[in-house]
Amino acid sequence: MKIRRTLVSLTAMATVASLAACAAPESDNGSGGGDSDAASATSAKDLGGLDALVEAAEEEGELNVIALPPDWANYGEVISTFEDKYDIKVNSDQPTAASQEEINAAKELKGTKRAPDVFDLGQSVALANTDMFAPYQVETWDTIPDEFKAADGSWVNDYGGYMSIGYDSAVVPDVTEVADLLKPEFKGKVALNGDPTQAGAAFSGVMMAAIANGGSPDDIAPGVDFFGDLKKAGNFLTVDPDSTTIEQGTTPVVIDWDYLGAAAAANVDTWKTVVPEEAVVAGYYYQAINADAPHPAAARLWQEFLYSDEGQNLWLKGGARPVRGEAMAEAGTIDAKLWDALPEVTGDPVIPSNEQTETAGAYLAKNWSKAIR
Repeated sequence: MKIRRTLVSLTAMATVASLAACAAPESDNGSGGGDSDAASATSAKDLGGLDALVEAAEEEGELNVIALPPDWANYGEVISTFEDKYDIKVNSDQPTAASQEEINAAKELKGTKRAPDVFDLGQSVALANTDMFAPYQVETWDTIPDEFKAADGSWVNDYGGYMSIGYDSAVVPDVTEVADLLKPEFKGKVALNGDPTQAGAAFSGVMMAAIANGGSPDDIAPGVDFFGDLKKAGNFLTVDPDSTTIEQGTTPVVIDWDYLGAAAAANVDTWKTVVPEEAVVAGYYYQAINADAPHPAAARLWQEFLYSDEGQNLWLKGGARPVRGEAMAEAGTIDAKLWDALPEVTGDPVIPSNEQTETAGAYLAKNWSKAIR
């Protein structure tokens, strides 16, 4: 079946997404958030409106983000645009950190000015830590589908995509299905984005392999076995891929989200990305405000920016599918050229539930390292 440009048709959005957000920035120690009106604001109205929120955020002057690679869904431009628009310095560090590392950093730095103000998390980590989030509803709240947000505003899905196989067509043959990766031509060339026991992108990559090999959201074992076979064949690279390894040719085949494949193609002319029709795995990331945010006004303004038409179009520019995409298309505020250019995906989407994710995660914890050692 043809899948809509956004993932809004996937009403039971309970899938793992991965990493993305950054480690705690280097700032002076000091007390954390909670001592201003902004820390308890659940909407801009609580502060007197968006203009008042902007004023409070600009007075704070800084925002701490964690695990936001600049080439991940166009976060580099998202950050620089926010900084220029509001004259707020964004402290961004450890761009390749995983979702769980975001939560760990928030706990370790709680009560200091170095704690992350906001999170960008995969589903399993987000839903396991909702007690750390501050409820907040952005001004565009009503245009975000109900299935992609917590009723109290403690978390909201932001941008989505599909698990894919990206490859340098000048180095390896065209890929049409997951099984192709076992061919001799792929020896020493296949990388997975992260450790699936910690990173959502890698988790979804193993889930994709499982479904392609007779598994299901209830049975990820065939995916683990597949990577074990990749390792035995000498095709699996135990290297975490990123834009540098792709451009240098170190990781000519990468299993990752499709919008990261689009980012790679911008710098490698021969880079192609395919979403295997036999194993379509979809997912959104989760945005949330740290309840202990040292810059509570800036944290809330950041959310307002991300869910504005401007912010959503910036994610779209990075090849990701913004959660408000359908509503913006209807309102005529989407970047039509970019919207129409999103690749169509053919196949039946797989969306593991939270329970299925927990079961699969437990299996990975026991069996992943044994399969690829």
